[in-house]
Order: sequence, then C-alpha cells, then structure tokens
Amino acid sequence: MNAVPSQLRKEARKVLVVAIDSNAEQLGRVKAALTSFYRVVAFDDGDRAVSELIRMPPCVVLVDESAPPNGGATMIERLRRAPALAKVPIIFTTSSNRVTLAHDVRRMGAEAFLTKPYRRSGLIRAISGLVNQATEAKWDKLEPTPRACLRSTVDLYNGISDLIEKGEPIAYGEATDACAPLVSVVRSGEYKSMLAGVRDHDNYSYVHSLRVATLLSLFGHTIGLGDDDLMVLATGGLMHDVGKMQIAHEVLNKPGALEPDELEVMRSHVARSVDYLSRCPDLPKGVSLIAGQHHEKLDGTGYPHGLKGDEINMLARMASIVDVFSALTDRRVYKPPMAPEEALGLMGERMGGHLDQALLRQFRAMLLTAASS
Repeated sequence: MNAVPSQLRKEARKVLVVAIDSNAEQLGRVKAALTSFYRVVAFDDGDRAVSELIRMPPCVVLVDESAPPNGGATMIERLRRAPALAKVPIIFTTSSNRVTLAHDVRRMGAEAFLTKPYRRSGLIRAISGLVNQATEAKWDKLEPTPRACLRSTVDLYNGISDLIEKGEPIAYGEATDACAPLVSVVRSGEYKSMLAGVRDHDNYSYVHSLRVATLLSLFGHTIGLGDDDLMVLATGGLMHDVGKMQIAHEVLNKPGALEPDELEVMRSHVARSVDYLSRCPDLPKGVSLIAGQHHEKLDGTGYPHGLKGDEINMLARMASIVDVFSALTDRRVYKPPMAPEEALGLMGERMGGHLDQALLRQFRAMLLTAASS
C-alpha cells in the first residue's frame, strides 16, 4: 500500500524536465536516458505542451527543431511569450552543425543547444549545467562570506574537473584561496545558510564534498585544531573524492545496488584521487591521507588497503565519520535524506568496528551544540 506514495515522493524530489519533439521514438530515447535522474514529461503536441507548461513550469525544456506544430524556433518564441515560462532554460536540439548555430540559438531565445546524435552524458551535462545556473543565481541573496564560499568552492571543484581532463595538477595555493572563505564561515557560524544554498544544486558530488569539507572543518574547529589544520581539513574534504570525476555518470549515480564490476570501478575512485593529488605541488600530506584513507575501517574491512586501528590517520578517521554521516543524510533523487539522529544512531550501533567511537561521540556532541545554536 505504501509503494505508490513512496514512488510519488521520490518523483517529486526530481527536477522536472520537459521534451517537445514530433518524433515519438526520439522522445522515448530522451525519457529512457533521463528518467534515472530527472522527472521527464514528453510532448509530441506543441499546443498541449505550452498549455501544460504554463500550469506546471519545468526546470529545463528540450525543444527539437521539429517541434510541432511549426518547428522549434516558433515553439521557443511561444514559450518566451508566456510570462510563466519566460525565464525557463531551453535546450535546442538539432541535426545542424553550421558554425553560426550558437548565435542563432541565442537569438531564438534558447540558452544551449545539442547537435544530434548527441551522447547521453552530453545531454545530462547540459541539463545539469542549466539547473545549476538557476540555483547558483540565488546565492547572490546570501551574506558576503557564505556567498564567497559557494562561489569559490564551486569554481575550484569545476576547475579541478577541467584540470584532470587536461592531465594538469592544481596548485595547493589555489585550493587554499578557494577554501579560505569556508574556514571563515565555520569560525563565524554562518555555514548553515551556505549549506542551505546548495540543497537544490544538481552536482551531487560537489554538494557532498562541500558538506564533508564544512562539517570536517567544523569538527576540527570544535576540538580546537589550529588554522593550518583547519585548512587541511577544508581542502581535504572538498577534494577527498576528486577521483569520482573520472567515474562514469551511470555508475556514480546508479540508484540501485552496484554489480560487482561496477563496485570495483566505484572503489577505484580512491586510487584515482590519490594519484591525482600526488601530482599537486606543495600539497600537505594530510589532504592525501584524507582522500586515501576515508574508506578504511578500524577492523580492517575497509578499502583500498584494509588498514587497521592506528594504521589509519586521525584526520582520515574524522573524515570517515563525516563522509558516512553526509552520505546518509544527503538528499538524493532516489532516496530521502536520513534524519541526523537516525544516522548517528546507525553509525554508533552498527558501525562500532568501522568508526572511531570516541571521535563519533565528539562529532555527535558538536552536532547537538550546532543544532541548539
């Protein structure tokens, strides 16, 4: 009896994407490609699409050049004339590859275009980018320091992705410059508004890494670590999963259980992270230790090296607690966030052999203090 309401709640958490195309087969392919990540509504009737979209504005609209009844350019014009849809991002899909296409698309009123046949990863990347633009625009309403923190960390995170693709390292000075506002918001207590600002961001890896960096820095601040250590925790938290940038989107965001070969690929992110960070000049050892050991467990059942007890660095033990807590309480399209109290209970009752329980008690006390302030 609860299956349908549960499914509806899951669907309601997904970003709404609308596709308008005269080709029913193409609409089917778009829905199949996106359904794991977004709530997708497809229209092969342009008049009905406009009527429905005004009633239920989506986050992004895909308009094909063949969109009925009079083509994509006319459809975009109709959407832009409707006040409720005037600012909804539009992606124009076309088989054309003429050099003036980008200019023509902007003139029509669309924000982006994809040339057919396009790859699924390209489609997801285009939609995610537009969703994030809308979310990031809201950051302008935040106080200066939280706003600076979000701007600098998202720029750093996206920049690392580009550097990895080019095979180039990041300078630690660039990371500390980007993370300095994060340490400031932790010290000032302004981190709550900052974390609320990324709640609807579509880059889960960035959101998770920012939450880990923030809570890890707050943890360090609470137990009395100095500025240098706080900077290591902030940068280590933000970059602890950089190896995931090399993992296929389908594996990284798969809703269900991973197959054995997929699990092996997923776990390879640790080695990928360490390999990349080892090429970064002036990187403190603690940053690499956080990346390399945050999936190790005290009883030796973790990965990648099965380290036990004191073989695991203290900063990495702290990171392991924060990483698990964040993963449990993260908002995902296929699961609701677990309540903090429930997550802490699970970590204490079922992960006694995995996590440093003394540090976990300090972490719990920190969260209780933060919640009451």
